[in-house]
Amino acid sequence: MPWKEINLMDQRMEFVHRALTEAIPFSELCKEYNISRKTGYKWKQRFLEYGYNGLANQSTRPNNSPNQLSEDTVIKIIQLKFDHPSWGARKIQKIFEKSYPLSDVPSESSIKRILDKAGLVKKKRVRRANPSQDLLRQLIKPVNPNDVWTVDFKGWWYSSDKFKCLPLTIRDEKSKFIHDIRLMKNQTAEAVRDVFVDVFKKYGLPKVIRSDNGSPFAAHNSHLGLTRLSAWWMSLGIIPDRIDPGCPYQNGGHERMHRDLKKEVQRQYKANLSFYQNIIDEWRNEFNTIRPHEALNYKTPSEVYSPSPIKYEGDIDEILYPFNFERRKVSSSGTIKLKNTEIFITNALAGYYLGLELKEHNRLNVWFNEFLIGEIDLQSYAFYTVQERI
Repeated sequence: MPWKEINLMDQRMEFVHRALTEAIPFSELCKEYNISRKTGYKWKQRFLEYGYNGLANQSTRPNNSPNQLSEDTVIKIIQLKFDHPSWGARKIQKIFEKSYPLSDVPSESSIKRILDKAGLVKKKRVRRANPSQDLLRQLIKPVNPNDVWTVDFKGWWYSSDKFKCLPLTIRDEKSKFIHDIRLMKNQTAEAVRDVFVDVFKKYGLPKVIRSDNGSPFAAHNSHLGLTRLSAWWMSLGIIPDRIDPGCPYQNGGHERMHRDLKKEVQRQYKANLSFYQNIIDEWRNEFNTIRPHEALNYKTPSEVYSPSPIKYEGDIDEILYPFNFERRKVSSSGTIKLKNTEIFITNALAGYYLGLELKEHNRLNVWFNEFLIGEIDLQSYAFYTVQERI
């Protein structure tokens, strides 16, 4: 027998522990325990999914069986699939409920199982993608205030004292509420971050921040287009979301606000820098509290907006990952070290800890905070961004 009879559970626990913590090649470890690589991977995966309870022998009896459904129900499900070959189990479940109101509606998982056994499920292997900013372009639609904030730099102009007026604008997409319009001295990530700290302290944290693809919000030469600024957002649990290049209309509400600002402030006044900031503050207050908006049923943004329930409590000192993850700190050069091999991730994450989750097929899922950002191939020791969206 491949496993020794004495202390079977102890041997499995010891094997899994060593597999996750020691640098010994997996094939050699399996050979030491006199088991095949396939068996070794099976116990490691069970442990990662179910903990130590998963190492116990399991019943070979299936939890569910298509035989639990009547033959008539199975035939109806398959017929619906033939009628609608592009539909998945969920849609077939809905149409089954409408088509056969007197019949018991099978669960979505039962329909999936039947279609799979009938060979009617198209399976797609997730292919590895080259680094691409497209993974963070989702154009998420807000349902409530603070679901999506938008940020941008308005086009600059010179003040009367020859200083460049460069407004950084931050607003809530759902309510149109403008959090801040700040005249900036530069567009560095550090300067923009300081403004966001002030805004977060006052209004809390959004779920998503949408921007264009310019600096400091995105970088063309970085995995996922991450910058130090957008990495900081992610460390706080915020999803960066970007419009398509050359498509400012995808941030149309923000652009309209910029046009109003240009028409009602920039072109109306010729003043010094400090005066412009005072006028902009007054204009923002009027925009938020007095001006009705047709899109809001002629309410003002302040009547619709309320601060986020997610409070900003300072930067994250340490990101904690599940116990079965390995942690690796990203170096100043953007790499992590795994089994004496330097693997480049991105400079944007320098100083942060990543979580590495062992998966099947010799790969590690790479997590940053709660976001799956890519995977490492354990044969080539190369990092790839994943096709799945965050």
